[in-house]
Amino acid sequence: MTRWGAGYVTDVTYTTGYYRQQSPSLLSLACVLNKIAGIDALDDAPLSYLELGCGLGYSAMVQAACNPAWQVTAVDFNPAHIAAARALAREARLANVRFVEADLASLAEDPQSAAIPVADVVSLHGVWTWVTDDVRRGIVRLLRAKVRTGGIVHVSYNALPAWQSALGMQRVLVEAGRRLATRSDRQGHAGLQFVQSLLSAEAGQVKSSPFVVGLLEGLKQATAPEYLAHEYMNEGWKPCFHMDVVADLAEAKLEWVGSSQPIENFRQLTLTDAQRALLDRFDEPVMWELIKDMCLARGLRQDVFARGVRRLTNAERNDALGDITLALTRLPEHFHYEASVPAGKATMEAKFYQPIVTALGEGPRRVRDLLAMPEVVGRRDNPAELIGLLVGTDQAVPVTPRPPAADEPGMRLNRVAAKRLATTETPISAVALASTRMGAALTVPAVELIVFGKVDAAAGREDLDAWAAELAPQPDEEERKRAREVLGRILEERRPVWRRWGLLDEAGTASRAG
Repeated sequence: MTRWGAGYVTDVTYTTGYYRQQSPSLLSLACVLNKIAGIDALDDAPLSYLELGCGLGYSAMVQAACNPAWQVTAVDFNPAHIAAARALAREARLANVRFVEADLASLAEDPQSAAIPVADVVSLHGVWTWVTDDVRRGIVRLLRAKVRTGGIVHVSYNALPAWQSALGMQRVLVEAGRRLATRSDRQGHAGLQFVQSLLSAEAGQVKSSPFVVGLLEGLKQATAPEYLAHEYMNEGWKPCFHMDVVADLAEAKLEWVGSSQPIENFRQLTLTDAQRALLDRFDEPVMWELIKDMCLARGLRQDVFARGVRRLTNAERNDALGDITLALTRLPEHFHYEASVPAGKATMEAKFYQPIVTALGEGPRRVRDLLAMPEVVGRRDNPAELIGLLVGTDQAVPVTPRPPAADEPGMRLNRVAAKRLATTETPISAVALASTRMGAALTVPAVELIVFGKVDAAAGREDLDAWAAELAPQPDEEERKRAREVLGRILEERRPVWRRWGLLDEAGTASRAG
């Protein structure tokens, strides 16, 4: 790590990733689900979106590409991140996104902050827990100056008490890594290997914590060294209690609203009957969250705050939810009617949900129109449950459909990102297909974006054998066979979804123009 980084990892760049929790449509939905007015305009109004700690800028570019009328500004401390982001944005010819290199500890007082527009939406993903107290205080001053009245703010952070049992794991990972390697990505990898050795040796403070064991199990799955470095090696790393974050952000006149994870806004999906009864002893949302965090292994919180909340009646909330348009993220035949939720299993009753899923399989629909269909059997007066389960299980997303247009920014970004991903050696867990026509993005694994890019370039002349040889370059016939099967399955299951999202034409080839 270099000295100018002040304890923050700067010698290796962060990984590329798209995080749907940063989407303004999901943040606005969180508000409405909790009876708070959301963003006034999510269509073609000139919404101002600000991301603090943007990393390589991919999520910010997706927001800009999906919504060309928006003004997107993204800030990061690391000049290498900003340089890479600007290069990708130039290649994709995105005119409505601007990247700013700045120190969040002092940006509020920096003259260049004057050029940053007052924001309708601000997102901080992977920042709050990983920076020093001085930077957190600077962020609060910046939010006080740059969040519009009625605006909303998203903050993700490692939460206590879930991380309490992992404090020792993180400390050992850092200290061992620093003694076993030099560059921070190698330190993270070496530290992780040492902690895993502690688990193998049945170290009591590791094996006795299901949370720590679960973390280590997840980190076995080809985690990028860059991720390990940025996740664990920053000197300012500090998990937080929710109520402490609420108190800090109150200094910027921000009030906590709910979670950008839709299911977490429903008590019956997150807590048992006995746990819900404990909440009923209090009449304070922040206290409810402390109790929920005691009941759940919620290591990462995705909180939504608002500046100047406007409270809704039940009727106003239902009316606002009824106006939301949903689009499926998968084919109806692949829809899952049972989902794992913190409270156990949630079953979506077929006689109610199946007609809705079938209708959405034909294209986007408004929620009020879905609930009005005569074939739907069940309660039609609860749009919150419908949206919460469909969007919460990531099987549908709120969209803003638009007419087709030539040379859409989403397609330009998809082509550039697919080309870049096809040549990178860094593992990437999730990216996105940006749809300008839907005003939203499909969260997809990296391999799907790569395959989409190949379909786009092939324009109907797919060669699965050649593609399989690229994905499995070693002359191993079994590996090639498996690669071809994966490619075939992606084309069979995902091509129709790409078409319905306006990314392919009706013939199933790449959509080049309206």
